Amino acid sequence: MLGPIAWRTPPISYGPWERVTSLLTEGLVRRGVDVTLFATADSITGGYLDAVAPHGYAEDPAMDGRVWEALHVAHALERSSEYDLVHNQLDWLPLAFTAHWAAPMVTTIHGFSGPAILPAYLASASTFVSISDADRSPGLDYVATIHHGIDPEELPYVPEPGDYLVSFGRIHPDKGTATAIEIARRAGRRLVICGLVQHVDYFRDEVEPHIDGDRVVFLGAVAPEERARVLGHAAALLHPIDFDEPFGLSVAESMMCGTPALAYRRGSMAEVIDEGVTGSTVASIDEAISALPAVASLDRRRVHERAVARFGVERMVDEYLSVYETVLAR
Repeated sequence: MLGPIAWRTPPISYGPWERVTSLLTEGLVRRGVDVTLFATADSITGGYLDAVAPHGYAEDPAMDGRVWEALHVAHALERSSEYDLVHNQLDWLPLAFTAHWAAPMVTTIHGFSGPAILPAYLASASTFVSISDADRSPGLDYVATIHHGIDPEELPYVPEPGDYLVSFGRIHPDKGTATAIEIARRAGRRLVICGLVQHVDYFRDEVEPHIDGDRVVFLGAVAPEERARVLGHAAALLHPIDFDEPFGLSVAESMMCGTPALAYRRGSMAEVIDEGVTGSTVASIDEAISALPAVASLDRRRVHERAVARFGVERMVDEYLSVYETVLAR
């Protein structure tokens, strides 16, 4: 399992790629699969850990991510003849060396960072898995779409929520944090914001002025236990994105707690949210305000049960094992 190394696997707070990598790795280990996880040296796994980077480069300004990712990939490449299969969770860089891997490769495409990286995918012999049908590139062939899995034990069901709304994700214009503030304000609801500040100017100019510790609360990037508490006790998740979301892990996580989601209808949102069952998708602030009462009154038990059925971690493990069998049978 060739994991990302921006953060520890599993991450302490932010790190969606690392979180999914960990959930899949540990799920495979539970099934008796012999897994070596290539990740940071401080990562935690029930499999075998191999590492070059001492810790995540995103948490250490002295580390150049390009250099450490290159060293990380080179080390895994050197050992690739020892394995039946390499599962790449690291985006495009391993694909540039496709002719040199000594084992077949499966690549989970977590979302393109930009069209300029497409040549690495087109030149690769890797088998590709998309994380949503909406995120598929028309120029690539895919063996499967596998939605991310979530461990229900990490995000327990909460039958009786509080009265606040939650915005959960990196603080960036793409995620629509300022729009969530406006929706909550006009709806007369408190808003709790959780996330890593990824766009400092946006946070300073459009988010921070509204934070008062009462109507708008900012908690920053939160650890798993706090994530479960904040998501689980919210009346609804606001996800008014301003980009085509490849999957939206926080949306599925909130629904796992029983908390319905209200999102802008972009990217994978209409695919991840079951309309009128686990939440709703809208196209504007006005539509969001109109839809919010119905979303907040959805049956939370039904939201949770649908999330378990669609996004439970064991379903993800089953589907990846099927992909591995297909690739190894070629």
